Amino acid sequence: MAFIHEGVKQIEVNELKKILKTKQENIVVIDVREREEYDEFHIPGIPLIPMQNIPNVLSDLKQDKEYIFVCRSGNRSHHVARFLIENGIKDAHNFYGGMLTWDDEVRTGLENVVTDISKLYE
Repeated sequence: MAFIHEGVKQIEVNELKKILKTKQENIVVIDVREREEYDEFHIPGIPLIPMQNIPNVLSDLKQDKEYIFVCRSGNRSHHVARFLIENGIKDAHNFYGGMLTWDDEVRTGLENVVTDISKLYE
């Protein structure tokens, strides 16, 4: 069950699984870990935009989308969501507990590193 912490909606693991299964077009899930972490294992199909790159892509993010951010423990992704909310993206959420709580399929490799933000919306 989702809850609010420091003004950020926290999405728990079962809710994220449901969101990913239903493939809702208005929701974009983004992994914000480092390339090495993502390469080691990640949720299949989830694109990578490392946390340090988020300020560079802020103006390219669409206001009418809902974003869920993923990291190892939920700390970095929480800060990314707060940063986006403070900068006008009102529907920015955190995957609470991060990859430490993910108990479903994972992939290895750099399958979906974002270099072009428009690809997020295809």
